[in-house]
Amino acid sequence: MTQRQGEAIVLRTWPFEEADLLVSLLTREQGRIKGVARHAMRSRRRFGGALEPMTYVRATYAEKPKQELVRLDAFEILWSPLAGPVDYSRTAALEFVAEVLEEVLPEQAPEDAIFRLAVTATEQMHVGHVWMPVTYFALWISRLMGWMPALGHCVACGLDLRGRSVFYSDVVDGVMCEDDRRNGSELLSAASVAEALRFLRSPLAELAEEEWPKKRAADLRHFAVTLLERHLERRIRSARALERA
Repeated sequence: MTQRQGEAIVLRTWPFEEADLLVSLLTREQGRIKGVARHAMRSRRRFGGALEPMTYVRATYAEKPKQELVRLDAFEILWSPLAGPVDYSRTAALEFVAEVLEEVLPEQAPEDAIFRLAVTATEQMHVGHVWMPVTYFALWISRLMGWMPALGHCVACGLDLRGRSVFYSDVVDGVMCEDDRRNGSELLSAASVAEALRFLRSPLAELAEEEWPKKRAADLRHFAVTLLERHLERRIRSARALERA
């Protein structure tokens, strides 16, 4: 048996057997893993509130050879989403990050850049200020996964689209000019294309100094979610809940 300790993010929990919980974790060193928290539904001594989704913890756990599930021994909370006020939009935003991480990352494939992105984005999600970090997270995880298309040229004809609006579709990679757009294509405004490029070269803390109401760059957020759903080949349930906020 190998004992381990390291930083992790709680993604999801399920009831498991009697009073146990099955926990999905994104660890910094090993990537996404699953483990069993024994008696977690009955006793809060070892885990307390550390099993809430998107809680950033220092996890102590043990691995056995040839076993998929690790044994979770204890969590020390490093940051908790429950430390600040919570409302519907903030809850939905945190669930969005957890759902995307659960879906995009294979098990036991460490991605330090994605781990750092998740920690940074969720720490910036405050009541009334979730829209920019959600958009930032969605754009950046697509970039880190290699899914972000070039926004400056039409994928069909190669036309230079820099400084112009573009069209995109959930059935085609890349963006298109007006002449080559597919039926059912959606528009991403020139202003939002410029915002996307700024998101991809600016630190999150710098962007957080600005006001980001829900309507600002809403088409960019929709583009980012559509891009994720295209590559995941499924709807992101929490994204729909977030838009109802």
